[in-house]
Amino acid sequence: MGVMDRAVEWGARHLARRVPYSESNPWLEGRFAPVQRERTETGLRVTGRLPVELDGLYARIGPNPMHVQNPGAYHWFVGDGMVHGVRLRDGKAQWYRNRWVGTDAVRKRLGRPALPGMRRGVIDVVNTNVIGHGGRIWALVESGPMPIELDAELDSLRRGLFDGAMSAAFSAHPHRDPVTGMLHAICYDALAPMRVQHVAIDARCQVSRIESIPVKHGPMIHDCAITASSVVILDLPVTFSIREMLRGFPLPYRWNARHAARVGLLSKTGHADQVRWFDVDPCFVFHPCNAFDLPDGGAVLDVVVHPRIFHDSRLGPEVGEITFERWTLDAATRRVQRRVLGQGRQEFPRCDERRTGREYRYAYVSGFDPFGAARPLLRYDLQAGTVVEHRFGEQWTPGEFVFVPRRADAAEDDGWLVGLVHDAGGDPTELVVLDALDFTGEPVATVHLPAPVPMGFHGNWITGVG
Repeated sequence: MGVMDRAVEWGARHLARRVPYSESNPWLEGRFAPVQRERTETGLRVTGRLPVELDGLYARIGPNPMHVQNPGAYHWFVGDGMVHGVRLRDGKAQWYRNRWVGTDAVRKRLGRPALPGMRRGVIDVVNTNVIGHGGRIWALVESGPMPIELDAELDSLRRGLFDGAMSAAFSAHPHRDPVTGMLHAICYDALAPMRVQHVAIDARCQVSRIESIPVKHGPMIHDCAITASSVVILDLPVTFSIREMLRGFPLPYRWNARHAARVGLLSKTGHADQVRWFDVDPCFVFHPCNAFDLPDGGAVLDVVVHPRIFHDSRLGPEVGEITFERWTLDAATRRVQRRVLGQGRQEFPRCDERRTGREYRYAYVSGFDPFGAARPLLRYDLQAGTVVEHRFGEQWTPGEFVFVPRRADAAEDDGWLVGLVHDAGGDPTELVVLDALDFTGEPVATVHLPAPVPMGFHGNWITGVG
């Protein structure tokens, strides 16, 4: 650990004492309440019939703090990571497991030795996404900490930039090109605010490219998108704030009206000086759904848009009016043309990932109202211009749902939607399987988990592991 890292660690520990103590925090209660132990359960009860074609692992990760000294200073984005998984095989739900992701602080509290591999910086929480790549499982986060490899039973193995020997920040949201198998990500480092990096990981988990791109103010870039030719960079007005850091808040990023909002297109093999920038009205995007090239050199980008974020709340994202929009990056004017596709509280857009970077028809977006009423899962038909809802019940709210094709060559809407649904009353969480061809119909199957799973971040369907 370097001198700068030690200074940051000391400062974070002492500055946190400036935040007034509070016993309550809504991001630690109700649907968000952390669970206190790891468990393994087999022989799970299933309502309906699980498709035998679903042979794999549904894994979902999110914050689950082991210890919170001052709830008044806790931000939802910074809790210790915990991964939850349900293994499906032969039409059965074989097991459910939950495991803390093995960062140093977690393993010390659990009496376990530190993980092997390269450590980066003083903050090592990994809590935002869990993916399969190269026949292995990886837990991911943005802003600096290294990815952590998990085994087929979700125990932590090692940390590192996949199989690369270098030290570089990664992202919670790499996107896989279905043609090349390459992962592409736009990555930022809280301690290097004047640049972001395009990092590419090949299908064998080797780092094949790191390209630095100059920016101002230290923007938070939670996600990106890819087209067949390019990587899409979302440089939007949430930036690093020294003032928030000095006030002791653990997530020192705030809305910054002085930071010009723009979207960049960088060729997957291009250099920083070749980025084409497109101006956009100030707003914030956590998650794109998909993007594709236009014949004139522009691109289309479908995104969930927050009009403003991290302006009022210091505990989690503000949840106001949210829109699902189609952005057209106009090659002639170098501006973004915005068209609203749907309104209402929604997040976590997904599509058939065989269509990543290409034109597509269907988008699936989860209702997102953390402290309000139950919300539906939405299906946007981008060709017909329609949206339909699937509701899970009076108290049930969906997390992120992922599309799993019925066969490798199945049509774009021929498959299943798999995800967790959460009960406001505290009942155990359920893993639900919907038939995408019968989106509004009854679930094909429901796996009843043995305990609540806290509302968290991202989930994926992972095959070829274990």
